[in-house]
Formats: sequence, structure tokens, C-alpha cells
Amino acid sequence: MEALIRNGTDRELCRVNVLDFAAKRGLDEERVIAAFLHAARVGIFELSWNVLCPGCGGVLDATATLRSIHKEAYECALCAAGYEPTLDEMVEVTFTVSPQVRRIAAHDPNTLPIWDYFRQIFWSSGIDLPGNFDELIDEITIDAVELPPGERALISLQLPAEFVIVFEPVTHAAQFLDVKGEPTRERQTLLITYNKVRAPTGTMVLRPGPLRLSIDNRTDVRVLPSVWIAGDPLHDLLGKRKPFLTAKRLLSNQTFRDIYRTDTLDVDQGLKITSLTFLFTDLKGSTGLYERVGDLVAYDLVRAHFRLLHEIVASEAGAVVKKIGDGDVFDAGPGARRGVAYARRNTRHQGLLRRGGTPPQDRHTRGSLPCGYPQ
Repeated sequence: MEALIRNGTDRELCRVNVLDFAAKRGLDEERVIAAFLHAARVGIFELSWNVLCPGCGGVLDATATLRSIHKEAYECALCAAGYEPTLDEMVEVTFTVSPQVRRIAAHDPNTLPIWDYFRQIFWSSGIDLPGNFDELIDEITIDAVELPPGERALISLQLPAEFVIVFEPVTHAAQFLDVKGEPTRERQTLLITYNKVRAPTGTMVLRPGPLRLSIDNRTDVRVLPSVWIAGDPLHDLLGKRKPFLTAKRLLSNQTFRDIYRTDTLDVDQGLKITSLTFLFTDLKGSTGLYERVGDLVAYDLVRAHFRLLHEIVASEAGAVVKKIGDGDVFDAGPGARRGVAYARRNTRHQGLLRRGGTPPQDRHTRGSLPCGYPQ
């Protein structure tokens, strides 16, 4: 991490994908997640919760806390579709170096060149952009412009007989152009206005040939409209993905639950999770245990029991959700397979208690493992 902060490029320090960071360095994912969480807690990195479009991988909203994400559908203009956010698919968690530690260009997005804005701000950390990104974007792009607030631009284009998209990533606005029919030599015109009112994505039918595109920026920020050919190269560019840290996985992380106790879901927030797995455990006959061996010995045995269970859960990327008496509720965030691993190791850990001198009748636990879609 120190080497990344000292020597990494600005791009590498913006919205760090911690799973990709771990994979490239051959490190354990859980330890890397814990390290970045602690670094964020002391102000080295800033943590961001980003709502993603599952179609194009664009960031539809970015907030500093999970509580700021609402349950209503988010609209993606590029895909012309709306999505209800799900914590295990559509919300990623990334880390950007704090400006107090090191200043990078992404701390002021309005200064980023257009394609760096797409790389670092618009697209999520789960987009696997190829090494020949510049060549692909040149093949896809007919034209692009940086337009300061309050200004206008006139662009003269030659439209091919393709489906064309005029997309603007700052205001997240798009205009579809269905270019078909007989080519024409007559100049066609199109006016696009960007303002604070996000209009739904529309489609205009035009003919192959010259187009005069007029762009009016009525916002108080710079806009970056680009004209793309929506062919196979664009689909290939947007279709390559890599694993990223999801909100669901982070909520199931013990380190996060320990140091960010207040940054969880509100009861009325209503965000969806497509699948949950919990392991309920209970130390069988604990009341009789205290009677047979005495309070001090029983208390030490129960503490040893819970310590071993918590170590098992942490090693399987889960978290302790609740502790009630001599029972625990564990969140098996990564899924049912990890939950089964918890349960199997839970039974094996009785052998450790046996080697510690625990009588057979005092080393039994019971549990259940519900898994499925939360209603």
C-alpha cells in the first residue's frame, strides 16, 4: 500500500479495486480488504459506495456512505434502462487516496482529459479496460468535445449507416441516432441541450451523410459529449469485467463491522440483496455445563468456543452479526458454500476443545444454515 501511494500513477490511486490489487500482488483478499478499511478509517483513503449500471458498467451515483443510496430505480441513459440497486451486484466499494495524503487529478474531475474522465470517474472499477484502449476508443468515436459551462459548440459530422450514440458522462445524458436509408448530401441538423433536467433517452432517425450538431451547455459544469458508433467494438469494450468489492461482501466483512458500526443499512432503506446465507450456532447444554464444572471453568470453555468460532468465520470471509447468550449468528456473505464450510469446521473444532480436557458431554454445538432470497 505504501508503494502504491508513493509510486502509483494518479489513475492507480483513484477508485482502487481492492480485489484486483490483491490478485495482481498475490495477496489474500480478506487481509487486503482489512488493510484498506483501516487505512480509510485513519484518513489515508476515502471510501466510496458506487451504484453501477449492470449493462455498461458506468457509475450512476457515488456516495460517501451506504445510507445515502436510495432504493428507487437508477436510470442509465447509455443503456436506456432503469435498475433497482442490489447490494450484491450493483453497488461497488472503492478507495481513493485522500487529498491530504497525495493530491491526484481525480480530486478535481473537471480538469481531467475526456478519456481519463471516462476511465477514472464514469466507468466502475469492475470494467476491464484493454491495453489498447486508446486505439479502440479512436475506432468507436466519430467526434468528441470538451464544453465549458454556459458555452455552445457546433460540430460537423459525416454520419455512417450505423446506430450512433451521442453520450455525455457528466450529466449522464444520451441521444440515440438510428442512421439508415439512402445517403444524402443535404446537411441535417440536431440540437442537444444539457441542463439540470435529465431528459429520457430518445431515438432520432437520420440518413447517412452530413450532420451539423449543435450542443448547448446550460449547466454549471464542464460537459464531455462524444459521438460513438454503437457496434461490436463498443460492446466488446464494455463487456469485459473483473471482480470487484461489492457492498454485500463488505457488509459481511468482520473488519468493516468492527470499525464502521454506524455505516450500515437503515431499517427503512429497503435495498435489495438477491441471496443471503446465515449460520446459527448454539452451545448445547451450556446451562448444565456451568452446573457440572463450575462457573469459572465453564466460562473459560465458552470463551474458547466462541474464540474458535470467530476465527473460523473470519477465515471464511464472514462476520458475526449477533450474539445471544451462548449462541451466535454468522453472516456467510460469500454464499452457501462458505456457510457449509463454517458448519463443517465448527464441528471439527470440538476436537480442539477435547484436547483441552473438555468432557465429551460438554463440547457439542448445534446450528442451522438458512440460505436464499430475503423477503
